[in-house]
This record gives sequence, structure tokens and C-alpha cells, in this order.
Amino acid sequence: MNIAIYTLGCKVNQYETAAMERELIARDHNLVPFEGPADAYIINTCTVTAVSDKKSRQMIRRARKQSPSAVVAVCGCYPQTHPQEVRDLDVDLIAGTGDRIKFLDLLESAAREREPVVNLDEAHRRRTFEVLPAGGLTARTRAMLKVEDGCVNFCSYCIIPYARGPVRSLPLETTEEEVRRLRAEGYRELVVTGIEISSWGRDLPGQPPLIELLETICRESGNMRVRLGSLEPRTITEAFCRRAAALPNLCPHFHLSLQSGCDATLARMNRKYDTARYKESVDLLNRYFDRPAVTTDLIVGFPGETEAEFAATLAFIRACGFAEMHIFPYSIRPGTPAAALEQVPKAVKESRAARASVVAEELHRAYLAACVGRTFDVLYEQPIDGLYQGHAPNYMTVAAAGEGLHNRVLPTRIVGVRDGGILLGEL
Repeated sequence: MNIAIYTLGCKVNQYETAAMERELIARDHNLVPFEGPADAYIINTCTVTAVSDKKSRQMIRRARKQSPSAVVAVCGCYPQTHPQEVRDLDVDLIAGTGDRIKFLDLLESAAREREPVVNLDEAHRRRTFEVLPAGGLTARTRAMLKVEDGCVNFCSYCIIPYARGPVRSLPLETTEEEVRRLRAEGYRELVVTGIEISSWGRDLPGQPPLIELLETICRESGNMRVRLGSLEPRTITEAFCRRAAALPNLCPHFHLSLQSGCDATLARMNRKYDTARYKESVDLLNRYFDRPAVTTDLIVGFPGETEAEFAATLAFIRACGFAEMHIFPYSIRPGTPAAALEQVPKAVKESRAARASVVAEELHRAYLAACVGRTFDVLYEQPIDGLYQGHAPNYMTVAAAGEGLHNRVLPTRIVGVRDGGILLGEL
């Protein structure tokens, strides 16, 4: 079959799509662009906000309109939490966030038998980690390795624990096998990802800590760089930093989820830390690593957020000196406790997002300026606008003159900052 896939949402969804693509190719199917005709369409959905639900519905309708006789198959978080809404969209196959290999079996069956299929389980009953082939299909530059699924934090604005179920971890021995395979395939960087990777090991015998997983990955990865996905701030302890700093191929890039720089707002969000604990994590990283890139996410206009609370957040992000930030105005996620709280007006949310973005851009420019004069080992990926672009270990984008640099790691001296926040380098 000619099969087209559209993916919405997070890196875990991207990872799971890449795994399905590898499996489909192994079954002798052809991958085709989503924008054109196909025998089957897969929409891997997201439900993190109501806007995500809307985008998922739009892509389902687009697939049906493009090829009315094609099989339309939907998986991911949206049907897991809102199955009836998906049933109402003339879909041939509905599945959730579990058992992607069975989902592909059902896709082939639906194409043969032309009978609608619904295959949904109860996410909260899951207890085993689904091992999918790690990596990607193109470029052999950066591969993702999913090491964890599920979340039990139950933040008041988030529906993901209901969509993904409890924490399940990739065992260490399986991790070793996957890393060795990716190394043999020629990838130069490995991104460790999951729904909440700080919880890795919680369900394994002896409850090993995340740093034990990282030491295993870095040991088996050889000359591959290892980059961490998003971390819960409480993961960053002195013991973690001491052991992590001893790993030569671990990238000094740490994405610590913040969401708010005000303790009262964090409490309403049901986050499991306060600003003092968060700042302790930032300080530890700066002490043990040489000018690391500490990045974060921020939600502004959360229900009940006052102007004073927002001002506290602005002061806090300045104190942390983030290398880069993602700013989001709060978006209601129906079905979560925060949806029932008193909402901040839309205009206020948008204004605060704009003001926070100004501060974030100031911090980003300052971090980039501090990179000038330094030399980084840059992993080059692709030519853009006459220069080869890649990423430094701190995940800042670097552009330099050169040819044939794809998938090469080369020492590069930073000589300036271009428009768009790109570092200009010389080999």
C-alpha cells in the first residue's frame, strides 16, 4: 500500500511515528506525502490542549477529503481520551497510545476487509513498556530513543496521565541493545526521550535512578553524543550532577520544565517543586557544567494568575538566565481540574505572553553573545542559504561555510551571531 502519515504533538509521538515508518517499510509498504493521494492515511494525534484536538480533527477530515476511498486510521492521545469524537469523523480504524505494532496489523486488515475497527484499551491498566525500534529514516544524523512512557504527576492543567497511563520504563539490557544498534547504523547523536523521563526506573526492580540509565547509554554509545529530553527539576541533585559531569559525551543542554516562576501559581498547577528548589537545580547545573544551556517552558495566564504573580515570574526567569524558552499562553484543556478554575481573559494572556517573550529573547541573545569566541564540536546536518547548519552540544544552531559536512562533527569557532539567533562559525 501507499501509506501517508501525519504526526501532531511531542517528540514521543515523532518517535513512535518513526518506529511505525520503519515497520511499514519492512512490510514492503510505500511511504508517500500526506498532501497527496494514498491508499491509507495514519494520523498520529495529540490532545495536550483543545487546540491540539481541533488540529487532529482537521487532519482527519483532510485525509478523508483527499482520498475518499482510502483507509483513514487514527492513533495517539486524542482517540485514547475522546474516542466518541473520533468515531463521529468517519474513521476506519481507531486506536490509542498503546501497541503500535498491533495497530499496523489492524491497518492492513482494515484495508483488506473494509470494516471499521476500534481497538482501545484502558491506559491506567498498562504495566509493560512497548519496545519499538529506535532511530529515524533519514540523514543518519540524530536518532531518538524512547526510554519511558506514562506519567503520574497529574498536574492540574494536563490530561496526558489519562492518555498515557502509569510509568513504564525501557529495561537497561534492552537499552544497551538499542544503543549499540543505533551506533552501528551511523547516527552521531542520540536523543533520550519519553513522556516523563525523570520517572524512568520507578517501575523496574530496585527502582534505579535516571543517572544509571544515562551512564549506560553514554558508555554504549561510543562517539555518539547523548542529549537529554525534558527533565523534572527535582532530578537535578548534587549526586546527579557529579556523575553526569563525568560523562564526556553527554551534551550540556538541560531542558527543565518550569511552567511558572511564582510559588502560588505552581501550587495551583500541582507542580511538585517551588521556585527555590528549581533555582537550586539551575545553580547546580551551572556549577558542574561549563556554561550549560538551561532551557525551559513557561505557561502564562494560568487560571488565577495575578499581575503580581506574573511579575514574580518575570523576575524569576531573569534570575535563572535561561538560554532559550518556549512561552505558551494557558490553553484550557477540558477534563482537567484547571479548566474549572477562574480563567484569565484572553487579551491578558496574550499580553503576558508577549511581555514574557521579550524577556526570553533578551536572555537568548545574551546566551548567544556569550558563545562568541568559544569553540564547539558542531554536528553538521544540512546546507541552508549557502552555509552548512548544525548544532553545538548546547543545542544552539551554528552555520559555517563548507561543503560535504553532512553528519560530520567538526570543531568550529564562533565568530558572531546572525539574524534569527544563529551562531556564525568558522571551521
